[in-house]
Amino acid sequence: MLSRFFIERPIFAWVVAIVIMLAGLLALWTLPISQYPQIAPTTVQISANYPGADAQTVENSVTKVIEQGMTGVDNLQYMTATSTATGNAQITLTFNSQANADVAQMQVQNKLQLVTRQLPSVVQSTGITVAKASTGFLMVVAFVSTDGRMTTTDLADYVDSTLNDTLKRVEGVGSTQLFGSGYAMRIWLNPDSLRKYALMPSDVINAIQAQNTQVSAGQLGGLPQVKGQQLNATVTAASRLQTPAQFENIILKSGSSGSIVRLNDVARVELGAKSYDTSSRYNGKPTTGLAISLATGANAINTAKAVQATIDRFKQTLPEGVEVTYPYDTTPFVTLSIEKVVHTLFEAILLVFVVMFVFLQNIRATFIPMLAVPVVLLGTFGVLALAGYSINTLTMFAMVLAIGLLVDDAIVVVENVERVMQEEKLGPKEATIKSMGEITGALVGIATVLSAVFVPMAFFGGSVGVIYRQFSVTIVTAMILSVVVAMVLTPALCATILKPVGEHGERKGFFGWFNRNFERTTNGYRSGVAGMIARPLRFMLVFLLIGCGMAWLFARLPSSFLPDEDQGILLTSVQMPVGATQDRTLRVLDQVQKHYLEKEKDLVEGVLTVAGFGFGGQGQNVGLAFVRLKPFDQRVGKDATAQAIARRAMGAFRAIKDGTVYALAPPAIQGFGNTAGFDFFLQDITGAGHERLMQVRDQFLGLAGQSKLLAGTRPNGQEDTPQYAVEIDQEKASALTLSLADVNATLSTAWGSAYVNDFIDRGRVKSVYVQADAASRMQPEDVGRWFVRNQGGAMVPFSAFSSGRWTYGSPRLERFNGAAAVEIQGGAAQGVSSGAAMDEVDRLMSQLPAGFGHEWTGLSFQEKLSGSQAVALYAISMLVVFLCLAALYESWSIPFAVMLCVPIGIFGALLAATLFGQTNDVYFKVGLLTTIGLAAKNAILIVEFAIEQEAQGKGLVEATLEAARQRLRPILMTSLAFVLGVLPLAVATGAGSGSQNSIGIGVMGGMIAATAVGVFFVPLLYVAVVRLVRRLRGPKPQAEATA
Repeated sequence: MLSRFFIERPIFAWVVAIVIMLAGLLALWTLPISQYPQIAPTTVQISANYPGADAQTVENSVTKVIEQGMTGVDNLQYMTATSTATGNAQITLTFNSQANADVAQMQVQNKLQLVTRQLPSVVQSTGITVAKASTGFLMVVAFVSTDGRMTTTDLADYVDSTLNDTLKRVEGVGSTQLFGSGYAMRIWLNPDSLRKYALMPSDVINAIQAQNTQVSAGQLGGLPQVKGQQLNATVTAASRLQTPAQFENIILKSGSSGSIVRLNDVARVELGAKSYDTSSRYNGKPTTGLAISLATGANAINTAKAVQATIDRFKQTLPEGVEVTYPYDTTPFVTLSIEKVVHTLFEAILLVFVVMFVFLQNIRATFIPMLAVPVVLLGTFGVLALAGYSINTLTMFAMVLAIGLLVDDAIVVVENVERVMQEEKLGPKEATIKSMGEITGALVGIATVLSAVFVPMAFFGGSVGVIYRQFSVTIVTAMILSVVVAMVLTPALCATILKPVGEHGERKGFFGWFNRNFERTTNGYRSGVAGMIARPLRFMLVFLLIGCGMAWLFARLPSSFLPDEDQGILLTSVQMPVGATQDRTLRVLDQVQKHYLEKEKDLVEGVLTVAGFGFGGQGQNVGLAFVRLKPFDQRVGKDATAQAIARRAMGAFRAIKDGTVYALAPPAIQGFGNTAGFDFFLQDITGAGHERLMQVRDQFLGLAGQSKLLAGTRPNGQEDTPQYAVEIDQEKASALTLSLADVNATLSTAWGSAYVNDFIDRGRVKSVYVQADAASRMQPEDVGRWFVRNQGGAMVPFSAFSSGRWTYGSPRLERFNGAAAVEIQGGAAQGVSSGAAMDEVDRLMSQLPAGFGHEWTGLSFQEKLSGSQAVALYAISMLVVFLCLAALYESWSIPFAVMLCVPIGIFGALLAATLFGQTNDVYFKVGLLTTIGLAAKNAILIVEFAIEQEAQGKGLVEATLEAARQRLRPILMTSLAFVLGVLPLAVATGAGSGSQNSIGIGVMGGMIAATAVGVFFVPLLYVAVVRLVRRLRGPKPQAEATA
């Protein structure tokens, strides 16, 4: 016997334990820390640009071509695409968790190569990029001009020139997004001056290209050279221009009389911004923001630290009056929530110690199970390192659950040794040997059940499978190590540390009172169980009612994927009416900022507002605010949570008449979009057209607005906008001897801007742009102010050969899995679970016309997946436990009796979750599986002893009652140890408390029910099942003693 071997060699047992602990300690230094493992699916993004094309042209000539080429890609889950009026096409392919990110990217690149030649040549020449990407931002860094001396452009140029490229090279950084843009040389043309000198924009561009150029002029005396050459020197000629003054002096035209037309005669030259699309402010001060996205598979905490370290290195080079702040950072929440779970771990260990000391009343006996804790926990860390996992909230939760489970085995051993010493007056060593012979079967049975219940979850797919796997590996490892310690170290310690029973003496004081009352309780319990066995029918009816109650509660419990967490940050999205200018958007963003900084000044640290950028697209009529809340310790109470602040903000923002404003919480997991709540695409499956799709979308939004279960339902895109179509009459243009190339070039340069070439600005290469000055491109009639030179040298106005008309068009077209679609986001109303909100969306969708469907995406896709797997998970886990027990006991009836007690524990867990407003999320599911295992464990302890007592010749009822009496103390001790072990999770507040409560409340409720009610029903169910089996088989008493 393994235990006997180590009882004889206690030092050997210590060596085994020390080696396990050393391995764990070494692993602990190498394990990375993260909030979650790599849960978010791999995403690969294809980006292309078609300059000057509108959204419809981009979709037809670029997006659809690439989409149709993406067939036969392994592990592809779904594909989304957007085409914008700025000529950008973006196709995002989302893969399942089995996909290798590098292989996925390589496959996409290979498929793209096959269709590249079908794309317009200009798209091919501007380049198509394929990159692994993560949706959502890890953090946003704000560079603030505290004295207001620097503009957004000054700050953006500094960041772009000195920091951006360096940060992109930091390990773990996937991509960066600069809110603002660096300097460019801006040539602002005046149409009246151009007409006066008979010039066109193309003349200006040609002159700049000729005179702003780098000429490589070779050498004097270069090889091969003439014989006797004495001189060798480099020849320099024209080089790129560097200042506005140099550009102003560019010669456009010269007359025979010596008159010269220079650039400053027809244009205004300034060092301006490369793009004027975005404008950012932090607490009202000029700012540039830099958003950082995490690379696929990178560690968030390490990346954030590396980014901050890089920025700190550059701090001494910052211009005077510029400060760095982090208005949006997802990592403090991660570190805080892990710290909280570590505190919970120590609280759990302390509470478990107290419970054991009260029951065992002997510091030596209490010390033995406590030694199992460091050995098992450190050993588990060692296995996690081997499996390539990280220390994250999931593994730490599993550790907290494991503490209650792992001391169980050691408690069972110690308690039984103490009982044998007391009842049979044996010495510690003899008592340990006898005791281990009695309970080795029960130990193996418990370990088998608790491991078996968590094994099936490791094989589930999707992101939820990744979550389950972390729990599964951690808990199963802890269980196996726990039983090893219970059979190796604990018996050796019992034999060497425990004192013979005579030396304890009679207990007095608290322990004496506790023992007397416990003895009375045990006798009362035995009588109660005897009474139940004597009246089986009425109590079987009660059991049946509990079973029905369990089914009813399970059906009513709302589902969700993960609990909403207060992450200490909020996002606020602003959508203005179509055609609104940036000036109007900035005014609304100022109102948003004012609300947070005045009405919530005690809870909000700072607000970064960005006009021109939104998650649903870019344009003058969109904006975004990043809100940084004060640290958790300064925000106490229900009204100070991020969710409460967002609700109050939503109420205040309804008063803003000029735009639609939404306060949003970030998603529970990085990489699942940008906001919490549901996310789906409304698809035009039959190709009814864009206009009809928008009508159906508006119909859905109307229905959603009336629903009591949904809140903040909104399209995550842009409305169709008015477009002014300039139509060229080619016949008239030809009659006026105009070149169509000149006409198109004049139009696109004046209204859209033209990139010419580059210039040198303080040692860095930057761009030169030519565009009409603002005053000459504001109104439709300004088109007529522009002239094109014909072949005769005469200047012809646009009004002579063109006309204009107003139309409507979409600035951003979306597709999902190859069909035209619109993305719709929203959330559940207060007090409604995300699962119920998604069911409501499904219901509303069924009211829409035929030919339109919807597909869930992001976090909602995973929630649907986890919900559909839930019943299978419970059923498979219970089946595996049943089969393990059947193998262990060589019987079908005993496992059946054990499994019958499981509904009592599940009923308790569901009741607790319902009373405390919890939902059936991923953490609750793990808690429920733990409850199944623990409820079965209590039953095993009683059944195992009942079989043994019956084998010694007692009758079935007598054996069962004796087993129940003997096992009550260890059952109560282990169950109380476990309940108090998870108590800190159930009552947690602050960072990460949502998930802690979700797992703690369910497990506590289940365990209390499985113990307080279960211990009465286990003997009854065991007796009822055994009697029934024996009646069916006929009288075979001896054989059935072990059935």
